[in-house]
Amino acid sequence: MQSQPIDLYYWPTPNGWKITIMLEELGVPYTVHYINIGKGDQFDPDFLAIAPNNRMPAIVDPQGPDGKPISVFESGAILQYLGRKFRRFYPEEERGRVEVDQWLFWQMGGLGPMAGQAHHFRQYAPEKVPYAIDRYTNEVNRLYGVMNKRLADRPFLAGDYSIADMACIGWVLPYERQGQNLDDFPDLRRWFDAMKARPAVVKGIDVGKDVRNQSNLATDKEAQKVLFGQRAR
Repeated sequence: MQSQPIDLYYWPTPNGWKITIMLEELGVPYTVHYINIGKGDQFDPDFLAIAPNNRMPAIVDPQGPDGKPISVFESGAILQYLGRKFRRFYPEEERGRVEVDQWLFWQMGGLGPMAGQAHHFRQYAPEKVPYAIDRYTNEVNRLYGVMNKRLADRPFLAGDYSIADMACIGWVLPYERQGQNLDDFPDLRRWFDAMKARPAVVKGIDVGKDVRNQSNLATDKEAQKVLFGQRAR
């Protein structure tokens, strides 16, 4: 039983949504600490002590292993940690766990970065670079095709609903901004609709919607400088 809230350091983005969805699915208490990535909160020394890559999300679980606090950064690692701790949405037997891990890391290494690049060059780049737009739009299309084939004979990516699905949904939600049409991927569309029908997914994605709506990254040049001009510190 989780009697003390988990501290979640968060901003409402696809990577942040992974963790709010998981925490809502688990039904455990958590406290949100907003890390406004457009204003540079991710460079605060106190946050860097938790997340040395100066990226959210991160968590601090006051009831970690042996009852002692633990901090975890990187969204995939957080999902795995929570799945192991609460023994839900992450199989305990090795064969099932491998199935989930494959698709979790597929998202971490493929879907997320490629969709992110598609967003960048389609929405935020100060100059339209046709090669970059085509390159990443086409790669996201290919990845959607991979998901569509995978979902042709199973309801979720690893068979049963898991952290792999939670990791992917946020990156498919803005499919139109990625230049995609879900009608081209019927099995992916079926999965997408099933995910959006889950109350915990809806609640997780809604966390911080009001604060996100206070700024528009597409037009906020100062926020773009913070996000897109980072170098080693």
